[in-house]
Amino acid sequence: MATPSIAVARPAPSRFPRPGGARAFVERLRSGDEIAHLITLIFASTILFLTAWLVYELWVHSALPRQTFGLGFLTASTWDPVFEHFGALPFIYGTVVTSALGLLIAVPIGVGAAIFLAELAPHGISEALTFSIELLAAVPSVIIGLLGIFVLVPILRKVVEPFLKATLGFLPFFQGPAFGIGFLAAGLILAIMVVPFIISISRGILLAVPTEQREAALALGATKWESTWKVVVPYARTGIMGSVFLALARALGETMAVTMVIGNDPKISASLFAPGYTIAAAIANEFTEATGDLHLQALIELGLVLFFLTILINAFGRILILVTTRKGTSRE
Repeated sequence: MATPSIAVARPAPSRFPRPGGARAFVERLRSGDEIAHLITLIFASTILFLTAWLVYELWVHSALPRQTFGLGFLTASTWDPVFEHFGALPFIYGTVVTSALGLLIAVPIGVGAAIFLAELAPHGISEALTFSIELLAAVPSVIIGLLGIFVLVPILRKVVEPFLKATLGFLPFFQGPAFGIGFLAAGLILAIMVVPFIISISRGILLAVPTEQREAALALGATKWESTWKVVVPYARTGIMGSVFLALARALGETMAVTMVIGNDPKISASLFAPGYTIAAAIANEFTEATGDLHLQALIELGLVLFFLTILINAFGRILILVTTRKGTSRE
């Protein structure tokens, strides 16, 4: 028995232009899509251009110390503008020590406060404290520096440093005369300045954790604190680390407050009571007084080193926060 054939009619050619054709592009251009895409692309490219331009300018205007000292600029510890011997190691050391000390103090306080505000505090108290923390983050650094000089430094000189020297004086970190100004004062000032950033960002990351994670832990019999500490905090660990890296970048670049309490002495000392120097403080103090080309370009090279450190740490912290936010959103 022959199988009847079925004629399939071909669709008539469409009168409308195909997506991606010239007419479709004109329509998108008229509707504003391509114009908006072009404008936003220009804005985004401007940021990249400014960053590349800053790096280029710092690199070009620091050619003389790179040719004179090479990599020895980063390892030498002598900073003598009179005889034109420049080494960045004391400034790098001071920047790293004060930033690490500030984070050592600020991270437990900031993460603990963020956990309380996001998970344990009533809504009204959480909102009020969050607003106060945001106000603290907006205080100018010079104001915090003044508070450090007139409030923090006398307390350190008369109470804290003598107590640390009497109890922990066998350690090299707590030896020497108690001046009040030094690495310890700068670290405490940085801790005060970066705590609001850690609290604000960590609180946002904790609030981004899906509610199902908390409800699942509570359904299995966990207490509120157990669900917070064993479920919510590990889930947001990457984002909390990102907030710490952003706070570190903030501490590395701080200038005025640290300059006012660190003592501004380019020496390397194991004691936290000793005065020191940071990269940002050195640039702020000596840039207007630099008369020789080598001295001026050495300061610019210090800025280049600090710029690279800040950019890398900020980028890494942003990536960590972005990964945690996307993970929470997709699972939610």
